[in-house]
Amino acid sequence: MITIHFQPRKNYFLFCANPSCQLENRKQMIRTTFVFLLLIQFTAAVSFAQPQKAEADILSLMQQTPVMGLSVAVVKGNKIVYSKALGLKNAETRTPLSATDMFRIASISKSFSATAIMQLVEKRKITLDDDVSDLMGFKVRNPQFPETIITLRMLLSHTSSLNDSEGYFSLDAINPSVNINWQNCYNSYEPGKRYQYCNLNFNMVGAIIEKRSGERFDCYVPDHILKPLDLYGGYNVNELDENRFARLYEYNTDSAKFIYSATAYAARKEEIANYKTGYSTPIFSPTGGMKMSAPDLAKYMMMHMSYGKVKGKKRIISKRSSRLMQTPLSGKEYYGLALLKTTKLIAGETMTGHTGSAYGLYSAMFFEPNKKFGIVVISNGCHPAYENGYNAVIRKTVNILYDAIVRGSTL
Repeated sequence: MITIHFQPRKNYFLFCANPSCQLENRKQMIRTTFVFLLLIQFTAAVSFAQPQKAEADILSLMQQTPVMGLSVAVVKGNKIVYSKALGLKNAETRTPLSATDMFRIASISKSFSATAIMQLVEKRKITLDDDVSDLMGFKVRNPQFPETIITLRMLLSHTSSLNDSEGYFSLDAINPSVNINWQNCYNSYEPGKRYQYCNLNFNMVGAIIEKRSGERFDCYVPDHILKPLDLYGGYNVNELDENRFARLYEYNTDSAKFIYSATAYAARKEEIANYKTGYSTPIFSPTGGMKMSAPDLAKYMMMHMSYGKVKGKKRIISKRSSRLMQTPLSGKEYYGLALLKTTKLIAGETMTGHTGSAYGLYSAMFFEPNKKFGIVVISNGCHPAYENGYNAVIRKTVNILYDAIVRGSTL
C-alpha cells in the first residue's frame, strides 16, 4: 500500500502589505497548486493501475492453467468497484464471455433457499426447529435414532445426518412409501451431532418453502428476493434469456480437453407440466439451480454483507436473520445456515460465503461484513485441481482480486 501525507502550510493567505511578502505568498500558492495537481494525477494513475494489474494477473493465470472463461466482481463499501469477464462464453463459436452473461451458479444457490426460509420464519409461517416430518408430509427420521427429531435448522446446517447416496434429484429418494432403500439416506450418527454436506437437505428445503408459502419455488425466490434487489436471474430456464447463458465445460485431465456439458440448462418442460407443488421441487434444484451473472450475484452478496438490506433497496431479511445465517454451527468450514466462514481462502481474513461446482463450473461468493468488501468469481470451465480446500483457479483469482483491488492503494 502506498500512502502519501500532504500537509499544506496554514499561513499562505495571511494579509501582508509588504510586496515581497505578497510575492512569497504567491510563490507558495503556485507550489501548493502544483503539488496538489501531481497528487491528483498520481491518485488517478494508481487507481487505474489496480484494475490493470488484476486483469493482467488473471490473464497470466489463464495462460498457465486451462480456463474456459472467468467472470468476476469486487465490492467495496456499498458498490461494485470492479467487474470483468475474460475468456470464452462458447468455445464452439469462439464467442467472448461478457459481464452480463449468466451461469448456473451451483451450490451458492443454497443461500437463496435459506434466505427464503428466513423470510417465512419472520412471517411466522415456520420455525427453524419444526419437525421435518411434519413439514414434508412423510416420515423423515434416522432409523437408528427414531426418537430424535430432524429439524429444519439441521437441514440448513447440514447436520441432519442425511446423505446423497440415494440421489437428490427427486424426493422419492428419502420417501419411505416410494423407495425401499430409503434407510440408506441416513448416516450412522445421531441427527444434530455431526456435519456432512448433503444436497438432498436443500432440495427438501425448497419443497418446504412451497408448502409454507403457497408459491412454486421458481416463483417465490425471484418475487421475494431477486425483484426487490433489481436482479435478473432465476431457476426456470424457460423464463430466462437463453442467449445470456454461458456454456459450461468440464475439463478432462486425461485428454487435456474441455467437454461441453449439454444438460446444464435443461428445460425439463415435461416435468414442469406435471409439477406437484411441495414435492416436484428438485426439478428446479434449490440446492444448485440459480442462474445469474457475476455482477448481479455481487449485488445479492452486498445484501448479506450489510445484514439483510442493500442501501436504497427493500430489506430482504432482518439483521437477526442475516446474522443467524452467518453464525457457524458446525463443520470443518464452520457452516451456518447456507453460509460458511473460512480462513482458508484469503490469508489473514475470515471470509463468509459459499462455493459451487457442477457441470464443470466453479464459483465462489465470499465477503467480509465488518470490513465491507466481497468477491465473486465464476468460471464456466477450468482445471479441477483443488488447493487448500478450494478449486485452485477460483482461489488464485480471489486472491489476485483481493491483492489488486481490495488491498490496492487508497489515497
